[in-house]
Amino acid sequence: MRLGVLGRLWGPAIAILVMVAMFSGGCSEGTRLPTDPGVDLTNTIDTAPPDPTQNEDYEPKRMPGSAQKPAEFCQTAYPFRTAKFSNPRHIDNQWAPLIPGTQYVLEGRANRGGGPLPHEVVFTVSDVVKVVNGIECLVLWDVDYNEGALAEAELAFFAQDDLGTIWAMGEYPEEYDPSGEPLGAPNTWIAGIDGAEAGNWMLGDLRRGKGYYSQGFWAPIEFLDCGTVMQTRLNDCVPVGCFHDVMLVDEYGPYDLAGGHQRKYYAKGVGNIRIGAVNDPEGETLVMTRRKQLTPEELATVRQAVLALDQRGYIFSDVYSRTQPAY
Repeated sequence: MRLGVLGRLWGPAIAILVMVAMFSGGCSEGTRLPTDPGVDLTNTIDTAPPDPTQNEDYEPKRMPGSAQKPAEFCQTAYPFRTAKFSNPRHIDNQWAPLIPGTQYVLEGRANRGGGPLPHEVVFTVSDVVKVVNGIECLVLWDVDYNEGALAEAELAFFAQDDLGTIWAMGEYPEEYDPSGEPLGAPNTWIAGIDGAEAGNWMLGDLRRGKGYYSQGFWAPIEFLDCGTVMQTRLNDCVPVGCFHDVMLVDEYGPYDLAGGHQRKYYAKGVGNIRIGAVNDPEGETLVMTRRKQLTPEELATVRQAVLALDQRGYIFSDVYSRTQPAY
């Protein structure tokens, strides 16, 4: 590892992470969403809508029985090669709009070893662009904190096709030890490199989500995420507000049969407002506590951090080193 180069890249990045954490944390008194009831909803983490699987009439959807990618199971709603991308960076899917400068925070708890502990994830839609598999993608910056300590910083790449489906085009998740030192990014995958396949992060037509669909696949790291639209028209309240017609997506990893399921709740025009867990040893349970639109100055700071993380990817990941630089 080229430690001299790494040191020069890593020092400024720490300062940028701290700066962004400061202004993301400062938005709790910011603009309320239109549905904000104006009351204290900070104890809503354990008040998710009723789980539909507990209904006696519920019929489970078919799942694979082995840690393989079956031919008929968990495919994308339609082949990536047939998707048309006239304006891929214009991501306005009503369930997960990605507008550059949008930042939201999910807080709760997760068991990363040592029992359930405070966990926070800061999602920021940057204005940075990265070309993946020939498609211009928006870059989402996802920063995870365990008990206030940086645990992971991830770049995720998304593009929306002409039918409104948002495609997950790859991820660069950089991991850190408890002291904040980088450990590398072993779970990097990029669509189009060594057989990695893009997946449907959010469907344009929910009717295509009646069965499990692929959200991304790369065999060498045993990565396969499958999702299904489990329920719509739910009501849910989280600290940023109360929402109607909420959609519930169940996510499952066939390569990780012991990992259980994640339940993600999406509100129209807002995005992912809640994450729950079923039979998941990590038990990650999060709710949206803050959401804001960054100022031009804050967005410029995010751009610096994202480009620095993109640059480090060429050091930490052989896969990432084969991508075009972000801009």
